[in-house]
Amino acid sequence: MIDIKTIAERDRTSVLHPFTQLKEYATGKIGDPTIVTGAQGVRIQDAEGRSYIDAFAGLYCVNIGYGRTEVAEAIARQAHKLAYYHTYAAHTTEELATLSDRLVRMAPGKPSKVFFGLSGSDANETQAKLVWYYNNLRGKPKKKKIISRDRGYHGCSVVSGSMTGMSFYHDHMDLPFPGILHTGAPHHYWGAETGETQEAFSRRRAAELEELILREGPDTVGAFIAEPVLGTGGITPPPAGYWRDIQAVLRRYDVLLIADEVICGFGRTGADFGSTLYEIEPDLVTVAKGLTSGYVPLSAAIVGEKVYAVMEEAADRVGAFSHGYTYSGHPVAAAAANAVLDIVEKEHLSDRARIVGAHFQNRLKERFAQLEIVGEVRGVGLLGAIEFVADRHTKRRFDPQLKVGARISKAARDRGLIARAMPHGDILGFAPPLVVSEAEIDEIVELAHGATKQVLDELSKESAIG
Repeated sequence: MIDIKTIAERDRTSVLHPFTQLKEYATGKIGDPTIVTGAQGVRIQDAEGRSYIDAFAGLYCVNIGYGRTEVAEAIARQAHKLAYYHTYAAHTTEELATLSDRLVRMAPGKPSKVFFGLSGSDANETQAKLVWYYNNLRGKPKKKKIISRDRGYHGCSVVSGSMTGMSFYHDHMDLPFPGILHTGAPHHYWGAETGETQEAFSRRRAAELEELILREGPDTVGAFIAEPVLGTGGITPPPAGYWRDIQAVLRRYDVLLIADEVICGFGRTGADFGSTLYEIEPDLVTVAKGLTSGYVPLSAAIVGEKVYAVMEEAADRVGAFSHGYTYSGHPVAAAAANAVLDIVEKEHLSDRARIVGAHFQNRLKERFAQLEIVGEVRGVGLLGAIEFVADRHTKRRFDPQLKVGARISKAARDRGLIARAMPHGDILGFAPPLVVSEAEIDEIVELAHGATKQVLDELSKESAIG
């Protein structure tokens, strides 16, 4: 039997938790940690015997659901056979070569090679170095700036954290790093001018990007990085025409496009990749999360033909490609990824996300679109978000001190549903495992609706709406 008090105390006195108020946790003000002891399908269990529907798939990552023994067995087989060897100086393993070939064949754009890391953050750090390396090799040493978007999320290491367009990732951390720029978020609901259509809004965002490139100097801008669908920035699909117009600008000024597919990749949007769904043709692609469904850490920076050709041509002149990590291409992680992708393909999880996702989007709109505190219901595939406002007609936001999104998320959790309070507004976000059933979708929506009604009643008593 697990000793809950001992584990909680050990954790409180020794673990530095991400995105946790340190003093409140250290002093017990926010209570004990949730000790997760098991999981199966779309549900997790804690040490006190409570069960929750995980409608966020961990952190967008457990696409195949919890408890898949096929993956555990693949990990064990590889660990017994060869637990570790490095990939420096042309060393490889069967699982790694198989996985790399697989990714080159399935990734969007014109992929050529794959470099492996352990997280989306380090993969985007690699992408930045590739942009700088590529432009140095082709004699354009000033073409180094990278443009991201407000509310974009690309990690929280030094460069990837700088590319993330949310100030709380920068505050007190000496970020953003020089040479990282930001342009407007592709969110029509908040960003559009009165009467502006989605197409017109997209054209304006593309024009703003072009103005930024021209202001900085096209000879100084090396790349543009973006998620096909904004994730942590609010789970926001792009407005009509956005990617068409943005790509036209990038091509005009010889700016590489990095598609950050960490959240969207491997079926989440109802297509194999978000780039496929939105007809994006990236030069570099970042993947992680769904690559192993979070079962073990693994990420990949997929290098397109245009970039790789320059790297190979320059090799006789510059020598070896001097970038790598001890765990790049770890054989156990590669085995896990192959087992996960087998499941994704065998169970047609991209198609499932599209079909069940349509039911999900419909149910969210049916239950939430007319509530007086709901400004927007949005999503694609098995990504969804509800944005709450004090006045839906004027789009007046709630006072941040009310913490409406966080209160609804907590009320949902009290009902046995994990849905995430998103930053940059009062937003409840969803990203359930791709194996979720329509019946489980109905349960998710009803639990979220009950939580929302509870907080709506509380706000009415507090006179915070209307």
